Amino acid sequence: MAGRTGKQTVRNMLLSLAVIGLVVAAIYVFIPHDESKDPVERVDYRVELLTARRAAPYPVAAPKGLPESWKPTSVRYNGAAHDNWHLGFLDPAGEYVAIKQSTGKPSEFIDEATQKARKTDATEKIAGKTWQRYKGAHYKALVLEDKGATTVVLGTAPFDQLSTMVESLEMKRTPVEPVKAG
Repeated sequence: MAGRTGKQTVRNMLLSLAVIGLVVAAIYVFIPHDESKDPVERVDYRVELLTARRAAPYPVAAPKGLPESWKPTSVRYNGAAHDNWHLGFLDPAGEYVAIKQSTGKPSEFIDEATQKARKTDATEKIAGKTWQRYKGAHYKALVLEDKGATTVVLGTAPFDQLSTMVESLEMKRTPVEPVKAG
């Protein structure tokens, strides 16, 4: 009799799983959901950019005149961590492209920002400056060491898209004016 109870328990469990599967399938079919909607929200980075350009000891990079099809997705400035600036985008094809800057030790910053990408022999001359190419398992990058900070434009996008971002960069600093007494 014990053998029959065991078979019945397994049978009941399988029937229960089938019923649960049917309920889940019905919910999926009948509850509306929009799979075409992009889950990544566009961010407005203007306030953070203004703050960074006032606080950072170097000209902070941000794109100017980039088409609307480039979607800003993340922004942060951390003055306590070597004045780190980060501005992330999705390019028109949905690939990740980010601008990162820091006053930290260049080799450590580049290694961390690019997730251990390695320097290649290739360089690109963009807007009169020579950018070094890096290539890694996760990211490709264009790197510039200039004016007391290292700038890294990196991403999963191809190098031509990274170059497009670099070409659009405006590097600017907005010094805070002293308050006048009187």
